[in-house]
Amino acid sequence: MTTFAVTESKSGAFVDMDGAVTDMAKSSIDIAERLAQLSASTIFELRGEWRRLHRAPPPMRLSRDLLMRGITYKLQERSLGGLSKSMMRKLERLNLDSEASDVQKPPPISLKTGTRLVREWRGVTHTVLVHADGFEWNGRRHRSLTIVAREITGAHWSGPRFFGLRKCTGRSVESAEGEHAEA
Repeated sequence: MTTFAVTESKSGAFVDMDGAVTDMAKSSIDIAERLAQLSASTIFELRGEWRRLHRAPPPMRLSRDLLMRGITYKLQERSLGGLSKSMMRKLERLNLDSEASDVQKPPPISLKTGTRLVREWRGVTHTVLVHADGFEWNGRRHRSLTIVAREITGAHWSGPRFFGLRKCTGRSVESAEGEHAEA
């Protein structure tokens, strides 16, 4: 009766009792040989290899180093196997979570020319007129509502939030006046 044992050599390759290299070690050696060949390749050849492995053109202006990393990953994935099913599920779940957070972003604000925005601040009523190329307040033109809000308050404010065009989503903070404002 013959018994087989697999041991790891000093080089990291797995060898059975007969001295034969196992499949995993062979694929690792094949990958190492392929990478040695690729390191001598031109960037044009690397792009061709990327196209062959990924079945898509490489992203524009991808550096040689990143091309090598992408090719290396694909070679390892093909010979040693890709991500586990559980890891794929986790990544898919993260992707769905990020898509859901994208949906929660408020739509952009569009104001028609001629609209008047009115806001009272510290007992003074401020009126802003919307123009096609910006906003007019106190006879001066400004390119954004945020700049107008900063000039009125002396502090950084979101212009759309200051004029009540967006719902407040931040935490409540006590303002200098003692009123509650959304930060």
